[in-house]
Order: sequence, then structure tokens, then C-alpha cells
Amino acid sequence: MIAKVQSYALSGLEGVAVTVETDISRGLPSYDMVGLPDVAVKESKERVKSAVRNSMYEFPAHRITVNFAPASVKKEGSAFDLPVAISLLLAHGTLEAKVGDTVFMGELALNGDLRGVTGVLPAIISARDKGFKTFIVPKANEKEASFVHGVEVYSAKSLKEVVDHLSGLSPLPVVEKTAFAINESEKTSSKDLAFVKGQPLAKRALEVAVAGGHNILFVGPPGSGKTMLARAIPSVMPDMSFDEALEITKIHSVAGVLGDDGIVSVRPFRSPHHTATTVSLCGGGNKVVHPGEISLAHGGVLFLDELPEYKRSSLEAMRQPLEDGVITISRSGGTVTYPASFMLCASMNPCPCGNYGSKKRRCVCTPNDIRKYRAKISGPLLDRIDIQVEVDGVEYEHLVSENLEESSAEVKKRADKARAIQRERYQDSGIKTNAEMGEKELRAYCKLTLESEQVLREAFDRLKLSARARNRILKVARTIADLDYSENVTSEHLYEAISYRTYGAEAPDDLL
Repeated sequence: MIAKVQSYALSGLEGVAVTVETDISRGLPSYDMVGLPDVAVKESKERVKSAVRNSMYEFPAHRITVNFAPASVKKEGSAFDLPVAISLLLAHGTLEAKVGDTVFMGELALNGDLRGVTGVLPAIISARDKGFKTFIVPKANEKEASFVHGVEVYSAKSLKEVVDHLSGLSPLPVVEKTAFAINESEKTSSKDLAFVKGQPLAKRALEVAVAGGHNILFVGPPGSGKTMLARAIPSVMPDMSFDEALEITKIHSVAGVLGDDGIVSVRPFRSPHHTATTVSLCGGGNKVVHPGEISLAHGGVLFLDELPEYKRSSLEAMRQPLEDGVITISRSGGTVTYPASFMLCASMNPCPCGNYGSKKRRCVCTPNDIRKYRAKISGPLLDRIDIQVEVDGVEYEHLVSENLEESSAEVKKRADKARAIQRERYQDSGIKTNAEMGEKELRAYCKLTLESEQVLREAFDRLKLSARARNRILKVARTIADLDYSENVTSEHLYEAISYRTYGAEAPDDLL
């Protein structure tokens, strides 16, 4: 007898419908799986056998063949345990039920309990978009499944509960839908700009960066507050919409780093150590292609502290995602594209000793040492960082002052208004922020007067800028104009934008 049960597989964030077919026939006892299963799927044979027996059901001592269709798609992970067990019980006649187009997902423990699996949220969304409406998932995945509307989801703790539900003995309750809400405790746990003393220029640059979605680099001596500024960025960024939260949650679900809330409700802040490999940053793996840090930072902030200490190859691999907002990973196991639209925030010392350019400490590095240190970051990568601001140490009077600094909430109000202007401006363009502008948008929304054009021309020649740097100055100037509620980009806006591109414009030996 042959039984068919529906399940779902993922390739990146995209789902593929998989039909689990089980045939039980006469012959010497055997248990084979076909249809391009990986090692984890093949190991389900023993998990399913033990789970069926320990759930007090008879395991057939016949020739068993399990096929995963379509056979051309590689099947990965342990989520096929439950559909294999259900199809086996149906084929043997132990279970008599109509499963129809119900999608089953879940890993089985040896005692028959259901364990949570990764990728449930993107799988349900993909299946819903292709017409599937009913799902049975482990209890551990109930929370994330509750955020998907337009479907009927049941959660179970064990194989026996699923069998009792299908046979009508004890129906499972439908998972109630959860309304999206921002986790205020997580939101308020981020650092606040009110605790960052001094650094008015750096705070202004941070506000501009957030308002326009620009990448930013802080350069300064140790202890000047670069990391504190970076960690305060999420508290200034706009709140996420439900669609954004779902997209980000799908990535975290596939990576297996989703929290207990079942959804990512605050913008991610990822800060990988400088020893991180290229694979951990960009994603990949030997067989299963997992998302990396730049995809986990999608919709949020990727903070690279001590930028020159990262491997050059790892940094260079980020150049394409910084331009395109996605990353395509090609491995022997397949090619997968993950979203990677993030705000890059980096920090670095100006030289090996960290004191070059400081008004408080003396630099002991030679010009050659400084050149070597800065050469660790390639020009093309630096060119893609819109705002490059130098910070210095804070005066003692500022540190002990009881005067309250401007809070993140106040800065966020201004940034939100600038973002609202951009959303209205680009509503028919398919982009959201000034940082995403292409050549067409630059020509339409960054028109310059003769005076402003001359300012930009002089900066282009004096600072020896590239065409990309010129465009990025225009984008930053457009954001500054939005913060001023100005329809046109003026010379004042350009002067400020240009001031954020002067890092490294002069040779170290000219300034020592």
C-alpha cells in the first residue's frame, strides 16, 4: 500500500513542496529512502522506527520504501521525521485518516516526542503563497507559526497527539494568531545616546547616517566612545513594520537563532568578532548553505569593531552586498540568495598606537606604520562607506558633567521625519532611503545650482574623489537637506556632506 503526506523543504528562504511517499510491500524486511535525502534525513529511519514503537504502534516488518518527491531537490534537516512517520502509519493501515493537503513538519525524539525545527516560519509563508492552508508543527515552533495569517496551524507535543488528532480521537487546538508588537524590553535595553558624553560632531553624523540609511565609520583613539555610539544606533532607527519583521524573522528562523518571542520585533545589531571567517560573515557551509552575519543583520546594523583587524578577504567579500543589498552564495550543495540590506557601522583607530591626530596623546607611530595600518582597508571598501567621521577623546569636565545629553528618542523623532519624507518621495521607485538612490533618482532629486556644482567640483578635484564617492556625497547631502526640511540641496548641505569624506585625504607624513 502507498501513502502520501505533504511536507516542505527550504532552499535559502524559498520553499519547495515535498511529497513524502511510503510504500510497504511484501518481501524481506528492509527500510530504504530515496529522493536525494541528506544524512540528517536518512538518519530519520532510526528515529521514526523508535518513535513509532515507543508510541505503542506496530512498526511493519516488511519492505519499506520512502520517496521524497521531487527527487531533483535535495532534502535537508530533521523536519521530515513527522511526515515520514505519518505516511508509514497510513501505508501500514495503523492510521486511517484523510490528510489531504495538510503540511507536516517536525523532528521526532526516540520516545515519540516532537522537537522544534528551523525554518518553520519561511516554510509556512512559502506554502501559504502556493495554496496550502493547514499545518501541523511541533509545540516548540508554535510561537513563530502564530504570526502567519491566512492559515490554520496545529501544534503537537508528540507523534501520538498527531495520530489522535488525525483519527478524530482528540483534536488538537488551533494555534491562536498573535498580533505583532514591538518588544519594549528589548527596545529599551539598547544603549541610549543620552549616556554618551560629548562628541557632538559624531552624534550629528550618526543622526544623518540613520536618517538616510548610510554606512558610517568612526575613526578615533581608544576610549573616545566609538563603540558606545555604534551600540546606540538601534535606539535611533525607525520601528519595524510587520512585513519587515517577518522578512528578518525568516532569516533568523533558517539560521536557528530565533528567540522565544517567535518573531524579531527590534532591529538586529550584529557585532561579529574580528577573527570571524569569510563564511561566518557572508554565509555558506559544506553542504547546507546557512545565512551569515551580514544576512542576520538584514534590516538592522552590522557593527565591525576594529575594522583593520578583520581579514582583508572577509571585508572584500562584503563589497557586493553593500551595493546590491543581497548576497548570492554558491557552494557544491547549491546556490542560495539571502537578503543583506544592512547599515554598516565600523570603528577603527587612526594608527597602530591609536593616538594619531589626538589632541590629548602623542602618537609614536612612523608615517610608514600609519600607511601600512590604513592599507589594511582597501580603497574600494572605504569608498562604499558614505560617512567617515573622526572622533577624539572627551574632556574630563564633560564626563563628570550632570547636564543631560540629548536622548535617542529626540534624535529618533528627527530621523523618523526625514525617513517619512523619503518614503513619500520614493513610493513609486521601489526604494526606501536616500542611500538606495540610483543614477535616475540622483538626477531627479539632487539637482544642484551653479554655486553648489562648483563646490562639489572643487571637492572632487582637491580630495581626488571617485565617481562613486561623488554620488555618495550627493546622497548624504540629500539626507541633510531632508533633516532641514529643504526641497533643494544647497551649498551648506554639500559642505557638511563633504566634511564626512575627508578622512585619509592627506598623507600621514604631511600631518606629522
